[in-house]
Amino acid sequence: MFEYLRENKQNESYSMHSMDEVYEWLDSVSKKTEVNISHISLDECDPWFYDEIGGCIRNAKGSFFKIYGAKEYEGDKLVFSQPIIDQSEIGFLGIICCKINDTWHYLMQAKIEPGNVNVVQLSPTLQATKSNFTRAHGGREPEFLQYFLNMKHEDIIVDQIQSEQGSRFLKKRNRNVIIKTEEILEEKNSHRWLTLEQIKELMHHDNVVNMDTRTVLSCIPYVLMGQEGDVPFKDKDYFYKTAWNMNRKTIVSLYNEINNYKMLAGRRTETVPLFSLDNWHMKDNVFMCDEDYPFNVIFCDIAIEGREVTRWRQPLFAATGKGLFGLICCDDDGVLKFLVKPRAEIGCFDNIEIGPTVQREPYSKEEPDVVEKLFNEKLLAKKDIIVDTILSEEGGRFYQEENRNVIISVDKNELKDLPDGYILSDYGTLNILTQVNNCLNIQLRNLLSLLEI
Repeated sequence: MFEYLRENKQNESYSMHSMDEVYEWLDSVSKKTEVNISHISLDECDPWFYDEIGGCIRNAKGSFFKIYGAKEYEGDKLVFSQPIIDQSEIGFLGIICCKINDTWHYLMQAKIEPGNVNVVQLSPTLQATKSNFTRAHGGREPEFLQYFLNMKHEDIIVDQIQSEQGSRFLKKRNRNVIIKTEEILEEKNSHRWLTLEQIKELMHHDNVVNMDTRTVLSCIPYVLMGQEGDVPFKDKDYFYKTAWNMNRKTIVSLYNEINNYKMLAGRRTETVPLFSLDNWHMKDNVFMCDEDYPFNVIFCDIAIEGREVTRWRQPLFAATGKGLFGLICCDDDGVLKFLVKPRAEIGCFDNIEIGPTVQREPYSKEEPDVVEKLFNEKLLAKKDIIVDTILSEEGGRFYQEENRNVIISVDKNELKDLPDGYILSDYGTLNILTQVNNCLNIQLRNLLSLLEI
């Protein structure tokens, strides 16, 4: 599956494993992984069932997550409604790093998720919900968990509570952590030490690096790392200048947009019984919308070797198309700047977060504005594209959801007379705001993680 990637490998600095070895490892794990997923009915999805009293699909133990209906109102007017995942517990997305032969390495996992397009994708050292690591499912303890439960302040590089997809989850957040160790931990069959350069290379191939890895790496506090010698882009003058060019006025502008929405927009979200949604119904064992919608709810019987639990049943949100997440950047007097826009979503923890230039779900009926039209023209012409890759979303709750992630460079003169809400920001400002909980949404964080630094 991963063999075709080897032809495009980049020149490597010191690394414990060559890219050929990395591809062989991923391919080996994939070939050894036996996966069987059968679509079943809700009635067959024991221990999951529809709770008539609670108005949700839930697990009999009340663990993991629940699926409710959600309605968004503007004043008294119903804007739209949909199913939504309520998973209030905060899980770990954790990476262990170590400096090996003067090069930082990250202990990465070839993890199997039922919803992954490729089944096996490159994941953090630890990727576990609270139900996982408290063993609510009765399975074994996840590998390397104790390093994160017992982390010391002096070893922490990242420790952030970050949001997940507000269009699918209700106020869902996970703890994004990177800790360092002096010890070169022994590699398991499922884990390998990789450099940041190697992970970045893998990010430019479709559906290889998972969403959780991308969000954790986007949190690396480059701006706060100073001149310690651990800054990956210190030898790249242009990006180095960009990262240290924080702008107070940009932060003020972004918060002004966000705070105006929180104070004045008048939108609110309510959870309602799932089966009370007027425009959703069960058909052929799938809970679906009467109109085209970005996802359906399906029910699966899953058997996968190599996980804490090897056989289980659960609901999944199944994608019905690909979305498009895009970021426009430009040179502004020698500083690279990115065009971002605060975006509200129905399940967003704090109503609104800073998002990318373009954030379009499948079947969106919203008319593109002049900025999105410019983006689409560049994309159609295949002009000035920095990144263009298909990447998967979280495979533990979503079934084969993948979106196109694109970064495009434009001339600053093409960004005159911007519509309300759009703000040009340098990377340093966005990197600082990533150190604040619930500021940048996951779509923007994932796009920033793709930058070659």
